[in-house]
Amino acid sequence: MVYGRTLTEARLLKSANYVRTELPTRIAHRIRDMQQLPYGVASNPDINDVYNLYNDAFHTFRKVKEIQTLEDNDQFCSIIRTMLKTHLPVIPKLATGIIKSRDQVDRRVLDGFMYTILRARISRRVIAEQHLALTETFHSDWFSHGATLSETEFIGEVFIKCVAKDVIDRCASAVQKLARSTYGPDVYIPDINVNGHLDASFPYILSHFEYIIGELLRNSVQAVIERQQRQAAEGPSVPSVPPPPIEVTICEAPTQVIIRISDQGGGIPTDELPYLWSFTGGPQSRRRLENLRRVPTLAATMQELHVSDELGRADLKTPTYTNSLATLTSRPPDLRLGIGLPLSKVYAEYWAGTLELHSLWGYGVDAFLQISKLGNKNEQLATRASVDSV
Repeated sequence: MVYGRTLTEARLLKSANYVRTELPTRIAHRIRDMQQLPYGVASNPDINDVYNLYNDAFHTFRKVKEIQTLEDNDQFCSIIRTMLKTHLPVIPKLATGIIKSRDQVDRRVLDGFMYTILRARISRRVIAEQHLALTETFHSDWFSHGATLSETEFIGEVFIKCVAKDVIDRCASAVQKLARSTYGPDVYIPDINVNGHLDASFPYILSHFEYIIGELLRNSVQAVIERQQRQAAEGPSVPSVPPPPIEVTICEAPTQVIIRISDQGGGIPTDELPYLWSFTGGPQSRRRLENLRRVPTLAATMQELHVSDELGRADLKTPTYTNSLATLTSRPPDLRLGIGLPLSKVYAEYWAGTLELHSLWGYGVDAFLQISKLGNKNEQLATRASVDSV
């Protein structure tokens, strides 16, 4: 955002050189992390594939010379786009390798490794895609060089005034249509009611916010529908009535926004609660492995669930840059990978927020997403020493 608020050629080239130096540094730290894994984990074919991808990316970026012209920047952007696409298999390969290694290493060690790798992955993709978006903005016909962008516009990938209710409404519509396609036209789909501070807004990357909200709403809608189906299967004595709605409450404070999503889907089984934020699978590890094999690439966006129409942003001045997280991957909408919640937590915590779930077995779940209003929080890279944790 520093380079993009008042974008000029000099600022664009400065952004390019920042990305050029940061990417190989951050990738090198993650290569070291993989080298320090126990042999049984590091030698896993899926983990080894990720290691090779990182190693190739490191050597590619370290050879890029200082960017001095717009032509140099265009060539650099081409390299970035290629790398972003090449690294789309990273999430499913990492998740598969971690699940396969769950009997060799303590679960907390594996989860810590995954959280570090994925948090770092977000940081790299954010600065890379931000620079691509800034470059696209700079070359666009509508952009006036040196002009200061207003609060209704994007700065690269960052939407300056992300209105929570608008995004929730779009995600709710997408999730309900996905549920309809999954469960059939005759199934009752729960309503999703939004209340509270409906004008709450904050700067955020839309694809990240959509992913978190989308995953939470999908979990709630699925739980409510399947509880309704279980009750209907108990016998004809159980009346067929519309399911209880999902309540979304938005609370805005000076430095944060809190979003609560409440459902009456029966809650989370007690044997799954210890693995709620884990990538290792728990009781569902075998099913996770089978499903991950069906997803060779994963970007962790709502768009890859074929909901681009429902998530259309015709009302927003979206950069013309085609986000690599939006169109290069796809997965069946009914396929449960079991990594949506931990991935959502990584997204939330990367932007200095939190994600918590409270389950009451037999009743439902309350999910609490706390979002810091960016501008009063730095990216989780306060000092160079903290790069190891990113």
